[in-house]
Amino acid sequence: MTIRNHHRSIVRATALFALAWLGLSLAACKVNDHDVETWKGTVKGPSKMVAVMLADKYDIPLRTHAALALVAMDRQDVDGVAELQQAMQALEGKVRDAILVTRVSLSDYVLGILDGLAPGLVAQMEQKPSQEEADSDVETGPPPHQVRAKDAAFLLIPMATPKTKALLTNAVMDWYVEDFNGRNLSGNFSAEQVIRALGAPAAQKLVDALNAKLPQQALIKLAELIGQLGGTKTRANAAKKLVAIEQEMNSPAYVKWLSDQIHQQLAAAGAKVDEARVQKMVALNQASFVEGAAIPAMKYLASEPVVAERLLAIAETKDEALTTRRTRALMALEGSAKPEQLDRLLALALDAEAPVPVRDYAFDRVGDLKDPRAIPPMWPLVQNSEDQRLRWRAGEMVLAIGGPTIVPEFFKNLPAAPDTPYEPEELEGYATRMGQMSPLPDQLVRSKLASSHWWDQVIALRYLQRKGTLADVPSMEHLKGQQTPVVGEHWEGVKNVGMVAEAAVAGLRERIKQADAAKNNAS
Repeated sequence: MTIRNHHRSIVRATALFALAWLGLSLAACKVNDHDVETWKGTVKGPSKMVAVMLADKYDIPLRTHAALALVAMDRQDVDGVAELQQAMQALEGKVRDAILVTRVSLSDYVLGILDGLAPGLVAQMEQKPSQEEADSDVETGPPPHQVRAKDAAFLLIPMATPKTKALLTNAVMDWYVEDFNGRNLSGNFSAEQVIRALGAPAAQKLVDALNAKLPQQALIKLAELIGQLGGTKTRANAAKKLVAIEQEMNSPAYVKWLSDQIHQQLAAAGAKVDEARVQKMVALNQASFVEGAAIPAMKYLASEPVVAERLLAIAETKDEALTTRRTRALMALEGSAKPEQLDRLLALALDAEAPVPVRDYAFDRVGDLKDPRAIPPMWPLVQNSEDQRLRWRAGEMVLAIGGPTIVPEFFKNLPAAPDTPYEPEELEGYATRMGQMSPLPDQLVRSKLASSHWWDQVIALRYLQRKGTLADVPSMEHLKGQQTPVVGEHWEGVKNVGMVAEAAVAGLRERIKQADAAKNNAS
């Protein structure tokens, strides 16, 4: 036996002896509720309460009282919640042994105490602060006795019967919902930990906590948890409430509430009130709540039709002052746009009057849908020799949606005037998109090495740099002497197709070299 194991054996034996001695001591006199209350403040009181809980000779009400007293006592030297958890686990062990020997019901022990404990824990969670706590000017959060009861209830939920489990789950969630922002980090378990552990029943209660006056991060976190853990009905209810919250934030009543809040803060600070400055602050705060809280929160429920529709409606708002809001609405719609919204998204993407960020994110949402119906309206942009940015945007979208079958038509639609500028990033983007296709358009792209258009050759070179084999090197090297100049910005010293070919061959060789080295290392 090691020294450490020997030491553990001594400690275990000592603890068992102490518990046995304590049991004899308790047996010597009749224990009552008054004794349990007195033990809250004594050195050995917690151990005595645990002993009462574990002793079968005491009736359930007294054992329940002892359990509640562990949670209620306010002490720095003993963690009553931890003591309760260990005692309940010990009871479960006793029950398992008893079932093996006598086949007694589990409810005769643990569940009987749990059923008695639950109402008491709920009452502790609802118990108001003491007068001393209420009179304190210090922001201390929820009363400690409530926090301990919440933690204890959460720990006991897995052991409880369905009825008691529902009672405790509702009580814990109601406690958080009453002041989510002030309570979400209280105790040994955060609201997020509790909700993730309890799952859908807990997420359902969070809908009640959603409101327009929550701090921004609290509103977003609630929506995230509901979106991830809520059931169909819960998500639908939360979606409707979020839409209502966003609209409330745009109401005169909400503007007045913000104004009142700012006036109160200025008065508390003894600052002079400049009404014009206050109104600017109100406008900034209102925009911040809508764009920094409501819309980001809606992202987590954007798959719900009511939210998807509201986000698109915000994006369609024709107001230059709301460019940020429109952009963030389209960002929040990522991955959640509906096929029936395609025409409206295309209208935004193709609207020459729309701000650039709005058009960019509208293109992204069209791309999310991967709907072939989006391709025909893109061809005029692909053919555009004047607006390189839009051509690039539309070209990548056509390739992403159309796949390998669209590649021949794509090359035919690129502007063919010799002086058309193409930035290297644009041609790289096309090559990258083609390299992501399945099956790869190898044969067609290889044929473009012989194209009369320098941009076709560059796309082919960059594609083969990523997807080609050593067998492609000779045909790529054939272009090293190609003196056709590249036209456009950002080429940074690259003057002609031959220089692109030289870099592409070197890149292909290096890629294959690294792949071979990785294989050798793996073997």
